[in-house]
Amino acid sequence: MAGEGDELKLLGMWASPFVMRVKLALGFKGLSYEDVEEDIFGGKSELLLKSNPVHKKVPVLLHNGKPVCESQIIVQYIDEAFTGTGPSLLPSDPYERALARFWGAYIDDKLLASFLQSATGKTEEEKAEGMKQTLVAVENMEGAFKEISKGKPFFGGDTIGYLDVTLGALVSWVHAAEKMYGMRLFDATRSPLLNAWLERFGALDVTKAVLADVDKLVEYGKKRQAASSNN
Repeated sequence: MAGEGDELKLLGMWASPFVMRVKLALGFKGLSYEDVEEDIFGGKSELLLKSNPVHKKVPVLLHNGKPVCESQIIVQYIDEAFTGTGPSLLPSDPYERALARFWGAYIDDKLLASFLQSATGKTEEEKAEGMKQTLVAVENMEGAFKEISKGKPFFGGDTIGYLDVTLGALVSWVHAAEKMYGMRLFDATRSPLLNAWLERFGALDVTKAVLADVDKLVEYGKKRQAASSNN
């Protein structure tokens, strides 16, 4: 178990939902850390390249100088390394923990991937297929929330859990995409449970302190789109 004198440094980029995921985990665990902003488009730092030589991307958590990479792995690491600090994010029951990890992977591999395709596909057909797959993923996540939350406010029950952090990192971008593309990932008709969860999660103090400003994300997203179209 990690001790009180531990040094935590997060290499990140403010607009990345994967970085926000790690910041949420650190916030809910009540851990202090040094936030190091990387210029991932202008020139990655030597520290980032050394710390994540395989993927060369953020986030990277440095714990007493030792790097941990990939956002979901970092969140699990934080929960395991700081068991005596803050709430447990992963369930103690092995089956429930396996479920949380399964749906965590589903969020990135299916929900987020199809959502990105629906917004940034090169053709209208690609975008339409992305939206079709997104709706399927939302329906599956709605069912997962019903099963895992057991009627409680969050995936973690009465308190924040691993899936709340994993999915919650997308909240700002969900709102930004609605402003940019007119797309709403969750709504009261199609996914009432997740829609209500979105509001509850977004109202938490830690969430408000961590998640990026939606209007700032919209501005950033438009600039990235313009830069991409000029290449």
